[in-house]
Amino acid sequence: MALAVPAVPFTYGVHLLGLVAIVLVLLWNLHFRGGLAWNSSNKALIFNLHPVLMLIGLIIFGGEAIISYKSLPLKKEVKKLIHLILHAIALILGIVGISAAFKNHNESGIANLYSLHSWLGIGVISLYGVQWIFGFVVFFYPGGTSSIRRESLPWHVLIGLFVYILAIGTASLGFLEKLTFLENSGLAKYGSEALLVNFTALITILFGTFVVLSAISEAPAAAEDYAPI
Repeated sequence: MALAVPAVPFTYGVHLLGLVAIVLVLLWNLHFRGGLAWNSSNKALIFNLHPVLMLIGLIIFGGEAIISYKSLPLKKEVKKLIHLILHAIALILGIVGISAAFKNHNESGIANLYSLHSWLGIGVISLYGVQWIFGFVVFFYPGGTSSIRRESLPWHVLIGLFVYILAIGTASLGFLEKLTFLENSGLAKYGSEALLVNFTALITILFGTFVVLSAISEAPAAAEDYAPI
């Protein structure tokens, strides 16, 4: 059941918090962590792609995809296509981001998949991919019958929100894990970088909260053809 409040103010919050999150994660990895690279003798630069792509991709683009039906004054079919494309971009960036973490570990002689963050991350990206394929086949092409779409829609929405909330939690664990490693390596616990990482994590959580609130709130009255797919 939708909240009896309009979704539009929440969508504005999503856009604003998303921009802030992007600036903060880029500031952290470009200024404090030395930059980004796919191939480098400095393996830390390869890992830096991981938080940047996961946040911008799975969290930001994924969140914008979820609220696209509530924030865009367009026809249903157009919004459906935008929803699908944004989720595809999120999934691709997420896969590349996870690949960067594996590449860094493999080239640095670090074990893979030993932490709760990594276990949840693999689960999230797998569920995200299954959810996208299901949505594409049932709601886009070739498309299920009207009864299949009607019966599948509530589950598609519910599972989508569950996966997204799990992604926010996994990202928060990732920030905590990375900051703990840095502090154990000598990073000042109350220094500017530590504060920046914590603030980035907080903004990420707030962003996710506004995405969920947007998704469960009432669509604009003018959007008669709204369908929360």
